[in-house]
Amino acid sequence: MKTVLRNARILAGDEFRDDLAVVIEDGRITALLSDAAPQLGSADEQMDLGGGWLLPGFIDAQVNGGGGVLFNNTPDVDSLRTLAAAHRRFGTTGLLPTLISDDAQVMRRAIDATRAAIAQGVPGVLGIHLEGPYIAPARKGTHDANKFRVPDADEIAMAASLDNGVTLLTLAPERVPLESIRALVERGVIVAAGHTAASYEEARAGLDAGIRGFTHLYNAMSPLTGREPGAVGAALEDRDSWVGIIADGVHVHPASLRVALAAKPRGKVMLVTDAMPPVGADSPSYELYGEVITAVDGVVRNAAGSLAGSALDMATAVRNAVQLLGLPLEEAARMASRYPAQFLNLDDRLGEIAEGYQADLVLLDDALQVRSTWIAGQREDA
Repeated sequence: MKTVLRNARILAGDEFRDDLAVVIEDGRITALLSDAAPQLGSADEQMDLGGGWLLPGFIDAQVNGGGGVLFNNTPDVDSLRTLAAAHRRFGTTGLLPTLISDDAQVMRRAIDATRAAIAQGVPGVLGIHLEGPYIAPARKGTHDANKFRVPDADEIAMAASLDNGVTLLTLAPERVPLESIRALVERGVIVAAGHTAASYEEARAGLDAGIRGFTHLYNAMSPLTGREPGAVGAALEDRDSWVGIIADGVHVHPASLRVALAAKPRGKVMLVTDAMPPVGADSPSYELYGEVITAVDGVVRNAAGSLAGSALDMATAVRNAVQLLGLPLEEAARMASRYPAQFLNLDDRLGEIAEGYQADLVLLDDALQVRSTWIAGQREDA
């Protein structure tokens, strides 16, 4: 079946075009043609998008929960289906369900569930993000320090065992031997630094061992100061690594985010949500490590006052990048699509509206609210 999407402002490459139509067949974009091209008339279905903004679907590398589900509490396929569907309403067409620090058996169940979800074609599930448990007590945030440990050979093999999707692992480089970081990278795991008290030198050694990015920059990591650059300084200085940012106006001051944008090369700052179960759910409350946590005015904290993830969705993150950070919509959109696809080594098929790419798309109205999404060419209205 051939579907044509017309009458939209399409983010094609680095600019918006209002003179193009997108042709979709068998879940892929087969052509971008002039909206006046005669061959468009042969399509089985024509969709008029009403002049909206058509962007590549958003890709979120850090999603702890959504739709009332916390991945740690119920690491199974049904939970992943619920979580992904909740975030799809906000333009996220690809995500990594994120397991925060937990026991080895829970990690194994989460990896098995992710493998099964991908095999079953659950829309939007691209792999898994293991955030911990190989992290630093001094920068634990809401993680349970009783779960923390140093990975042995068996755990490295288990962490790298997902064979049909992406694995992202966040660790503290000062807590994990460099040879273990290298072993994870050699097995295909994307390693990020996060929840770390690393010195600049320790963070730099981790980068040299294969660390590819930094999880929620500024949050739960050693800060940049005049005489000790810390993990933040190493992240901002490094030209090759990616950094995720939580652009909710709470986790990080907008000025600090603008500093990161100024310091990093273009394409190395990506949006993440660090979302918790309240996103796409009726209830603002959920249970984490046996404690009931409630989002208040969109801010999620535990009883100790630590930020416990966020109630942010990706569409709001994109709007905030425009409104709080002063970015043009096309750059904010790339921070939610192209750049995470590059970080996750998926940019040969995701993150662009281009011929040959999977037809993962999001349609926004003039208020930048989500109207429709497509995953592999299948449309769903918000």
